[in-house]
Amino acid sequence: MSKILIIEDEESIAELEKDYLEINGYEVVIENSGKDGLDNALENDYDLILLDIMLPEIDGFEICRQVRNKKNTPILLVSAKKDDIDKIRGLGLGADDYITKPFSPSELVARVKAHMARYERLIGAGVSENEIIEIRGLKIDKTARRVFINDEEKIFTTKEFDLLTFLAQNPNRVFSKEELFNKIWDMESVGEIATVTVHIKKIREKIEFSTSKPQYIETIWGVGYRFKM
Repeated sequence: MSKILIIEDEESIAELEKDYLEINGYEVVIENSGKDGLDNALENDYDLILLDIMLPEIDGFEICRQVRNKKNTPILLVSAKKDDIDKIRGLGLGADDYITKPFSPSELVARVKAHMARYERLIGAGVSENEIIEIRGLKIDKTARRVFINDEEKIFTTKEFDLLTFLAQNPNRVFSKEELFNKIWDMESVGEIATVTVHIKKIREKIEFSTSKPQYIETIWGVGYRFKM
């Protein structure tokens, strides 16, 4: 049974989320403080973390940052704020998705199922020999899900790795932000274009020698992005 950690200080909301997730077959653990939630997330293995931003002791942004530095577990941020800056900040720290309160239980379950299904496909794919993509000093090990620049390993989040790999496997083709969102996040891109922009920025910071003159991921203004061969 897949296991989900809910870090939410409003107990009534946490219990409601727990009820709907358990109805759909998930095992759920709740933590009501940032500190306890962070400790639990780092010490135990979960299939997904449902993380509120506004928490006592340690906020969700800091929890996301620390968890992402050590694990690739999908993180779904939850917030009552609708500001894009919070969404961009959370995605920049490695969150996989962002959902705004109030939300319907069906939306929550749909988001959780989408991210968990994708994560399970990624970790469950058995390949006898590592698949490697090598381009001008960039090495992408698809099997081990590791990225190297001139033999120096760079740490990538799940979605950063998926996005870079997809572009590298489809070189010289221009993709719109909407197409990339649909390919990598498995859902419609309405109102979520910032997600792609943030992830491209983070990828460039890790693989490009100069982010102002990228040699790998090129911006095609007014259209989208292209991986240059």
